[in-house]
Amino acid sequence: MSTVIELEDLKVVLGGRTVLDGLRATLTGRCIGLLGPNGAGKSTLLNTLLGFYVPTSGTARLLGQDIRVDGRALRARVGYMPENDAFIADMTGVRFVRYMAELAGLPPRPALERAHEAFFYVGLGEARYRKVGTYSLGMKQLAKLAQSIAHGPQLLFLDEPTNGLDPPARQRMIRLIRDIRDSGDTRIVISSHLLRDVEECCDEVLILKAGRVAARCDLEAERRANRRFLELETVGRGAELAEAVRGLGCECAYFSTNGSGTGRLKVVLPEALELKDLYRLAGEREVLIRRMSYRRDSLEDIFLEAMREARPSDVHP
Repeated sequence: MSTVIELEDLKVVLGGRTVLDGLRATLTGRCIGLLGPNGAGKSTLLNTLLGFYVPTSGTARLLGQDIRVDGRALRARVGYMPENDAFIADMTGVRFVRYMAELAGLPPRPALERAHEAFFYVGLGEARYRKVGTYSLGMKQLAKLAQSIAHGPQLLFLDEPTNGLDPPARQRMIRLIRDIRDSGDTRIVISSHLLRDVEECCDEVLILKAGRVAARCDLEAERRANRRFLELETVGRGAELAEAVRGLGCECAYFSTNGSGTGRLKVVLPEALELKDLYRLAGEREVLIRRMSYRRDSLEDIFLEAMREARPSDVHP
């Protein structure tokens, strides 16, 4: 799969403070999620990739073009849906989107045609002649999406695309994002604080912490692995049970809680094994399983683990 974003020791200093500190990563997904706590540097990274901030050192490449030297050419290839509203309130929706398409490099007539098409695509065709200032919050979000895709970008940046939307409007936005992703013509980067949005749309995730790369995750590979996590509370020879479980090819860790023989057993259960296999091993060793919790891996687990690590490092596929 072709490279979408390359970060090469990207550093950004603003107001004497290092906001991005030597980011290194290579991202290739169809839809890439950008995650991190407040102050992690997500907005600064987006603004730098879009050319609003100049890197202090290092660089980045979008679709193979260097943001330092190919900024003008990239504007025609990149679309941007900002988090905050940036409308000209007295403009009609279609006029505003046409104007933004012209700024991206389209001639006036094709820009107008694409503006109409974009409005119908996002479901606002009947409202395209209304002034943007009269739009509801959900309509404004859709209008922002329309202006970001009107010129046919190859790479689309979406900053908090479901911000403030009610559940039906959120689902509508998610469906549109998936549709754009699945068309195969446009790569997408979503910056969001909502893990659910990223998990539903993205196949790759970059997690930032304190201006550095904390983790990069291939969600498609994680989904294929479909790992199952078990935590057992045991009474008896838990250490022996752990050794037997490892013999089945499981990742396993045993923690003795006190001297009375009770303990906790954490197991990553491969798809080929069933719970009955663990009960069989426990029965053979006369180990009592008092309690069991069961779940599958999620983006929340990956995110929280990245936050706990506190050892940001260079990340490559």
